Amino acid sequence: MTDSTTTKYIGTDHFLPENTLLLNAMTEGVYGFDLAGNAVFINPAAEQMTGWKSAELIGRNIHDCHHHSHADGSHYPQHDCPIYRTLHDAIPRQVNEDVFWRKDGSSFPVYYSSTPVYDQQQLVGVIAIFRDVSMQKHTEQSLRQALAQVQALSERLASENQYLLTELQGQQGASGISGNSQPINQLIQQIHLVANTDSTVLICGENGTGKELVARNLHRLSHRKDQPMVSVNCAAFSTALLESELFGHEKGAFTGATARRKGRFELANNGTLFLDEIAELSLSAQSKLLRVIQEQSFERVGSSETIKVNIRLVAATHHDLAARVEQGLFRMDLYYRLNVFPITVPPLRDRREDIPQLVSDLVASLSKKLGKKITKVSAKGLKNLQQYTWPGNVRELQNLIEREMILSQSGHLLFNTLPVAVATSLATSTLTMAQAEAAHIIAVLNASHWRISGPSGAAAMLDMPASTLRSRMKKLAISR
Repeated sequence: MTDSTTTKYIGTDHFLPENTLLLNAMTEGVYGFDLAGNAVFINPAAEQMTGWKSAELIGRNIHDCHHHSHADGSHYPQHDCPIYRTLHDAIPRQVNEDVFWRKDGSSFPVYYSSTPVYDQQQLVGVIAIFRDVSMQKHTEQSLRQALAQVQALSERLASENQYLLTELQGQQGASGISGNSQPINQLIQQIHLVANTDSTVLICGENGTGKELVARNLHRLSHRKDQPMVSVNCAAFSTALLESELFGHEKGAFTGATARRKGRFELANNGTLFLDEIAELSLSAQSKLLRVIQEQSFERVGSSETIKVNIRLVAATHHDLAARVEQGLFRMDLYYRLNVFPITVPPLRDRREDIPQLVSDLVASLSKKLGKKITKVSAKGLKNLQQYTWPGNVRELQNLIEREMILSQSGHLLFNTLPVAVATSLATSTLTMAQAEAAHIIAVLNASHWRISGPSGAAAMLDMPASTLRSRMKKLAISR
């Protein structure tokens, strides 16, 4: 294509033969215009691209034939046309983003230039040279789409890697459900019944009973097992941060949001989302969660773009949600949305016959973690463990075994050093369950100098949230 600002014009209807041969040989379309904007020359390439024959256009206004509308179909006034502006101000122009219209009414993207033509220093017309850039535009669009997909995949992988690292660092203990008691057999039966459906499951049970383990088994046995299972502890985040954690946020959405971040709902797309301690959600967060469950869509914090997801929701709580509904602390409509298939995980005191199997499995798992080989557990020690009420359930048992293994100088576990509550429950058979639990909590509080939170606090020793411990202390009327 020429970028010359002056082209020798020979006449309106007779180019020199050699010029005509040159223009006819070009693969780019060429139009010659007089000062009125009418066509005086059209080469074969222009005919082929537009579908108009030279004889049909010579002497006609080209803008009305090829440039009458924008790409969206809206009117393109002639006075805005770069070609006709060159006719009036003699300034050459190049245009990258525009369309020409064919005779059949279709359009195609073009790159074109308009160059003024002079005869003896007098402007006599314009020559326009154009080419069809459909293939180039298609390639550019394909590359942009591919780049966007790569960027989205990169963001997803980065988010999932960060999440999976956190998950792996937090996993402890056995990976299966141990025991053969009637409550455990019933629990396993319920898991198998609902696992391969997309129904929402609400897992209820005391702290330490293994609610997350039940959720993982539900996911492992479902048709979503090859997709991610993403967990969120709703009690671990403030109300302000929880929304960002669940739904993600855009860069600059709030102070500290230095980059776009995908939320747990987005990471769990096509998989399972496990919301632990769901009773801790604020009423505002409950409202937003209800909408996501109903519509399977949401917006990131700071964005108006709606994101569609396909997730299987599993929730868990140690609270009585029905009671919290009556107290106005939990939305009734959300409760009924979650309570499609309730599963209750039995406390350890209701399945004491499973303790020998649990001890065996936990010892095997912790031996790998601690690098110790334990070959024997004393029968007397097992009997003592079976007589304890276990307010902290399997989690407390796991912690007790781990401490015993650390202290053991041989390959035997004797369980001679038991919590004060164990000795109390063994010595006084008339203690109620609440009294035994209270005695155990008081013993731990005394050992921690009545410090509740913090790494050396009673809550950490009992392996439960500080808020839960305070709730239990209030219920059991424990005060210093």
